[in-house]
Amino acid sequence: MIWKIWHNFILVAAILGLQGCYSFKGASLSADLKTIQINNIRMETAGGPTNLGLTVNEKLKEYFQRNTTLKLTTQNPDLLVEGTIVGYELTPQAPTTDDKAGLNRLTLRVNFIVTNRLDEEKNFEQEFSFYQDFPQNQTLTQVEKSLIPKLTDQIILDLFNKIAGDW
Repeated sequence: MIWKIWHNFILVAAILGLQGCYSFKGASLSADLKTIQINNIRMETAGGPTNLGLTVNEKLKEYFQRNTTLKLTTQNPDLLVEGTIVGYELTPQAPTTDDKAGLNRLTLRVNFIVTNRLDEEKNFEQEFSFYQDFPQNQTLTQVEKSLIPKLTDQIILDLFNKIAGDW
């Protein structure tokens, strides 16, 4: 009985403590932020699927819509996100005894510029990258469709944590 009362007290205290900010996995956005504009992600690298910029852009919009209450806008946003794909590289990894790569690595690099109209100290420009390795006996064409979502999801999570996490 006492445990139940204590549990309810902690739950109410936690809810009251979270008022005034969005919170997601340890990150928080100021409650003053109401709108976000995500400009089309530009492709400034050779290689990669022609629709990669669109893929990153749509996943980024979806992530913010799903995990925050920010409204997408195209005019006077509180938060502006601009991005450029600056790297899409395939490199050999883990050489074997016959000087062939045991693994190949696909790396995606995206440079983001984030402008917070309400707090200029939170503005930043930073490159985010993530990679996935795959066996040498598979071609990029065979694994690309499964690797790109993993790469983009991690980069978007890292970007969100940078925007919301004050780190």
